[in-house]
Amino acid sequence: MKIGFDAKRAFYNRAGLGNYSRNTIQYLSKYYPDNQYFLFSPKTKNSINFVQKLKNHNSNSIKIVSPTGFFEKEFSSLWRTFLMNKDIKKHEIDIFHGLSNEIPRNIDSSKTQSIVTIHDLIFLRFPELYKPIDRYIYNKKFKYACQRADKIIAISKQSKQDIVDFYKINPNKIDIVYQGCCPVYYKMVGEDKKLAVKKKYNLPAKFILNVGTIEKRKNIFSVIKAIYHGKIDYPLVIVGKKTDYLKEINIFIEKKKISNKILFLHDVDFIHLPTIYQMSSLFIYPSIFEGFGIPIIEAINSKIPVITTNTSCLPEAGGEHSIYVEPYNIEQIADAIKRVLNNKDVAEKMIQKSYTFVQKFREQNVANQLMKCYLG
Repeated sequence: MKIGFDAKRAFYNRAGLGNYSRNTIQYLSKYYPDNQYFLFSPKTKNSINFVQKLKNHNSNSIKIVSPTGFFEKEFSSLWRTFLMNKDIKKHEIDIFHGLSNEIPRNIDSSKTQSIVTIHDLIFLRFPELYKPIDRYIYNKKFKYACQRADKIIAISKQSKQDIVDFYKINPNKIDIVYQGCCPVYYKMVGEDKKLAVKKKYNLPAKFILNVGTIEKRKNIFSVIKAIYHGKIDYPLVIVGKKTDYLKEINIFIEKKKISNKILFLHDVDFIHLPTIYQMSSLFIYPSIFEGFGIPIIEAINSKIPVITTNTSCLPEAGGEHSIYVEPYNIEQIADAIKRVLNNKDVAEKMIQKSYTFVQKFREQNVANQLMKCYLG
């Protein structure tokens, strides 16, 4: 079978949609190597090395498709949206999977079965967090994909319900396929590597960890307030891309004189992230709303206890043995942190029970579910 992917994000996005795209392609090519996988991308120059490495390991099953004509090369975004069908037809693709919320226009003219993954509709739930032009573009692309694709993959029950509620899509058209995390999080690292990473990033001996873009929706400010008001001694390490939201946070940190308790890391190499997870004492993810919550899966695979919020799909990712708090309840967040850090038995039970739960998100299970969706 010939399976095509809109793989732009796999080539160029280092987190989020890029990770999902890379993981999907990797899982399927690993566990279903008899298929041919066509990665459609407007360009491939200076891309993330992952894709070329994958192609080197699976040279017979992985093929990269980019625009060839002068016009298509010059206007590559138009090729991806409007002209890709020509190449889909040329390569006789059986199934085309839009990995990041969109599919080419008029893909039905290619007579190829089309599938789209919709990650979330947060821009409709929290429009104030997005620029009007971005909301307009997202809504246009997402709605078209949901209406025109033969099948939709939602990454959580919450995302499926949002697709039904906002776009009035028949729920029978939507399959739920949870995400996994990169297999690098499955392997425990040695003490030598921990010492090297600790030195590189000047990490404290013990710390609470948060990973994710430092933006309002991710709500890390509530944790910083909890650390201050709860007089928690453990420092907080925050790994993520900064936004304007960080200015508001820094004003509070300076005013309360707790800069010694908060460490921001904005440029962490991906290969060091599993080690940082494993060095932490607790992972906290206070997001207001998510499509799924991959960092929770990464933390549990790293055998770290997790505190997250009781909103959206996060209980789907964390399972029943993570601790759930209300996003803006500062006292509740502080109490949950103290409960885990001050009681080794509580932390150990969380780790063991959650680690059993998270096996459902392992790569082979995800690959099998994806293939079932393709063939169903």
